[in-house]
Amino acid sequence: MINEIKQEILKDIEIYKNNSDDHYDFWNEHIKYVYKEAISLSELYKADRTIVELGALLHDIALIKQVGDRKDHHTNGAKLAKDILEKYNCPKEIIEKVIGCVLNHRSCKNATNLEELCVCDADILAHFDNIPMLFNSAFNRNKVKLNEVRTWMKECFEKDYNDLSDKTRELFKLRYKQICEIVLGE
Repeated sequence: MINEIKQEILKDIEIYKNNSDDHYDFWNEHIKYVYKEAISLSELYKADRTIVELGALLHDIALIKQVGDRKDHHTNGAKLAKDILEKYNCPKEIIEKVIGCVLNHRSCKNATNLEELCVCDADILAHFDNIPMLFNSAFNRNKVKLNEVRTWMKECFEKDYNDLSDKTRELFKLRYKQICEIVLGE
């Protein structure tokens, strides 16, 4: 089921890429990093890998399918995720937990269980795994001027780092400092 859902999402991403103004590749620029980090965290924290994988794959489905506003993509995504999971006859208890991952992926402070925490932390870590994506966001989505990009990136990095769960933040501390040194020249 996971592979079938992944293939469906990859098709949706291709449609988005071909039809959107920005031609953003959600898989190669974000989802694959979230997916990889989420699996690692699920193993580290002994979370349910199936739920974490599905949550990672579906966490931005509303953005991919262009349903609603970005600010509401977690709530719109939960509805879309439910429909997709039901289509594949996913058990109700898994559906409910995956919906929680999608609903709560925007802040680790909202996570109610380990699976949600893994997806949320992975979503943040993906920003550090693919720094060029943040530059794209700075210039194209947020229209940040070149002379202001260092400040903007520092604010993004700090916000993301501080939003990690306590345990992941501690594990990630050295890597975070290294990224700041290299990218921001600190």
